[in-house]
Amino acid sequence: MDILIWILVFLLTFCIMEFMAWFTHKYVMHGFLWKLHKDHHHKDHNSWWERNDFFFIFYALVSIGCFVSWSFYNVWIGLPIGLGIFAYGVAYFMVHDIFIHQRFKLFRNANNWYAKGIRRAHKIHHKHLGKEKGECFGMLFPPLKYFNRS
Repeated sequence: MDILIWILVFLLTFCIMEFMAWFTHKYVMHGFLWKLHKDHHHKDHNSWWERNDFFFIFYALVSIGCFVSWSFYNVWIGLPIGLGIFAYGVAYFMVHDIFIHQRFKLFRNANNWYAKGIRRAHKIHHKHLGKEKGECFGMLFPPLKYFNRS
């Protein structure tokens, strides 16, 4: 298969995952699976692990399924899709769990326009402790209005 097609499928998958993260966050996490996401907005335990982390495991399993389809069943598209989901998961983890929520003490001094916009958008999302009245459900590409302030 042509490498350009693989790269395009990978990039398209990565971008679609931002939509999937937004959709899952808005309609699943703040919807019928709020019980799993609630501890992310209002921590009710002393554990480093959150029930919310089950969503990460779900997408990891989807990515692994794509790798399995490529490796064992020779479905070529499984590799670039699996890698796109994996790459988005890594980016999401770095931005959300490490940079924003400081689950590991890294990137604490990042202060460029993108970092400020991401922080601002996520802070607005977390100002509501309940599942209703939420806004800004995406992660890597929040609305431009959060980048316009200095």
